[in-house]
Amino acid sequence: MSQLLPLVVALPLMGAALLVAMGRRLQRVAAESVGCAVAVVTTVLAVLLLLRASPEAVEWVGGWRPHQGEGVGIVLVGDVPGAGLAALASVLVVAVLVYSWRYFDEPPRRHAGSFPALVLFFQAGMCGFSLTGDLFDAFVFFELMSVVAYALTGYHVEEAGAVQGALTFGVINSLGAYTTLTGIVLLYARTGELGMRQIGQRLDTSGGPDALTLCAFALVLTGLLVKAAAVPFHFWLPDAHAVAPTPVCMLLSGVMVELGAYGVWRVYDTIFSGPGGIPAPDAERVLVTIGVLTALVGALMCWQQRHVKRMLAYSTIAHTGLFLVGIGLLDHVATGGIAVYVLGHAGAKAALFACTGILLDRYGSVDEHELHGRAAELRWVGVLFTAGAFALSGLPPFATGLGKAVTEEAAGGLLAVVFVAVSAVTAGAVLRVAARVFLGAGRRPRAEPAYETTGEDEEPETEGPIGRVPTTMIAVPTVLLAGTLAAGLVPRLAVAVGDAFGAREAPHWSRPGLLLGFASAALAAGLAAATVYGPAHQEPSDWTKPLRLLHSGHIGDYVVWLLAGTVLLGAVALPGVLPG
Repeated sequence: MSQLLPLVVALPLMGAALLVAMGRRLQRVAAESVGCAVAVVTTVLAVLLLLRASPEAVEWVGGWRPHQGEGVGIVLVGDVPGAGLAALASVLVVAVLVYSWRYFDEPPRRHAGSFPALVLFFQAGMCGFSLTGDLFDAFVFFELMSVVAYALTGYHVEEAGAVQGALTFGVINSLGAYTTLTGIVLLYARTGELGMRQIGQRLDTSGGPDALTLCAFALVLTGLLVKAAAVPFHFWLPDAHAVAPTPVCMLLSGVMVELGAYGVWRVYDTIFSGPGGIPAPDAERVLVTIGVLTALVGALMCWQQRHVKRMLAYSTIAHTGLFLVGIGLLDHVATGGIAVYVLGHAGAKAALFACTGILLDRYGSVDEHELHGRAAELRWVGVLFTAGAFALSGLPPFATGLGKAVTEEAAGGLLAVVFVAVSAVTAGAVLRVAARVFLGAGRRPRAEPAYETTGEDEEPETEGPIGRVPTTMIAVPTVLLAGTLAAGLVPRLAVAVGDAFGAREAPHWSRPGLLLGFASAALAAGLAAATVYGPAHQEPSDWTKPLRLLHSGHIGDYVVWLLAGTVLLGAVALPGVLPG
């Protein structure tokens, strides 16, 4: 089964190369068919690998195995967490390619296979990052994914906004990549190894943690947290989502951000969790602090948005904060809960973006106020959008609710309150949109100056405003939400997740978890109703103005915050390496 590991990465690369090589000789339908076929086959291989990932499969690419205890080759590891994430990423790639079937309004001279080729490159990067056991190659695969993401974000290169969003995305993520690479260099200088397990073993035999270990930890973590869009590294995400094509947003929020959180867990658990790494109390303090800050900032900014794609982007930031809190607890039960949470969130968020794309392509807008009551004819889309909102709230029996319930129980106290509040606020914002746009509820909001892009002047991404919604665009969010619901109800899945993370017992529904899930959903509905039926003129609150001003859109400001965040990470972890 280990032979499948390189194939899961190589197959989408070969498919993308084929599409590029065929050039303009390939018709659009043929190019999209090839892209879908390659993505489906890769997904089947990833699922097969997942089903047989216990015990884990290990493959040294090219036969370059360690010699006399020293490794120079590339190692791929097919354990359950890595194989599961590769399978999830591949499923979303298939969903995106199906959703975007004959979707874009392509200029006459554009390469017919450009979009499916880029998506396949993206799939290869995601699968490679999920499966690699080598720290340097994790960096390489993530950068392959990131470079493709820049191109996909600026896919409409003829539009100035798309270029600006892609540029912000590229600059901030590239700086994050440099910090990660610098951290890898420090670890290699100390240990002479690039394999994650080998690095961890060498650190554990080199004595206790010191300043070099701390610097490497802060630098590697910075790059991963930039990809995860954690505060204060998050500024690029809403800017990218505002201009990226809808199918690209499905990938960015559905799985790329989650890969950053997975990287945080993998790097700490494999490299820094031993006696030569960062002490558990300090790592917990770092991750929980960053997680809570990210969750609260994301939720507050989510509630302030009128631009639906920006709203969903800030929702992703908020839930990423919850993921980091769960990972930061350094508890196997909580980590298993977060794995289920990530699975449910990926399906729910991709479905919400798919529904938003239908609105954009039908009405040429994603502004909540401008769309008031206009989508009443799209009843099934409204049902799906509302279901996605309740999934974000953690309503049982969605997988998001199961993962949230397990993590809340492991966290307890004020952290459980944070989970409930953040889930309720982000879901309430989405429910508010559903009520106004699909039901025409409440009085039509009066026009008011917006402090950022509202989405009123956007253009459809399809060949023209759509009349009848294509079956593919409806089927994709339906299947994704059905999968999110099923994942919360299948006991075998929960058992497998619990076993993969070494939990004493499988994630399961408990009475407190059910109550908190229903409480989050009820609070979300209450917040949405209070807003929709409240005063018609509602500007952003004055006390949130300083927070909004931080999201200036200027790359220079974001770079400063990236540097400040790196220093913060090191400072919070510093007590663990101080003498005595």
